[in-house]
Amino acid sequence: MALYAHDGSYSISFDGQELMHSDACASERLMGDLGVERLGDVVDARVLIGGLGLGFTLRKVIAVLGPEAHIEVAELVPEVIEWNQSHLSELNGELLSVAGVEVKVADVCELIRNADRVYDSIIIDVDNGPFAMVADSNASLYSLTGLRRIWAALKPQGRVVFWSAKPDIAFEQKLKRIGFAVKKVPAKVHERAKRAAYMLYVADRD
Repeated sequence: MALYAHDGSYSISFDGQELMHSDACASERLMGDLGVERLGDVVDARVLIGGLGLGFTLRKVIAVLGPEAHIEVAELVPEVIEWNQSHLSELNGELLSVAGVEVKVADVCELIRNADRVYDSIIIDVDNGPFAMVADSNASLYSLTGLRRIWAALKPQGRVVFWSAKPDIAFEQKLKRIGFAVKKVPAKVHERAKRAAYMLYVADRD
């Protein structure tokens, strides 16, 4: 995995394939909005973000909930955290020092597995969505077992949002099978794009 900088823009690539770019972050921002859009009046809201990336989702969550909310960020690759704290400090890296933010070098699957009705919202932007590319273990998040664990980790009326590189009917059906109310939200690569390139799955627990 490598970090690239060019003319004030940044990107992270894996095995030569670009995973994210600071000029193409519209879907990450939208994830943050959707993840906490119902939590503005919730006192002591608790949010779990799976995947730090370039920090755009984290910025949106803080903007809505304020710095007092408890926000856990699980990032599997320690270098991504280090890059945010150093090279990306003027992008979104300063957010890692916000009082309510706790960044962990951890597999989000483990945090979910050990949680019982803990989170008001879980935002999953891991790997390539249901189509694992970086780590095969990420696929467990999107299995029926993984989705049941997510359901158990959410508080009643909790919400989980998943980023996906493309529509996935089978994944949508899995969510519904678990009992989630599902909404599909097309997402653009950047704000000025004419068409949506990705799909966000918003799943609400009753």
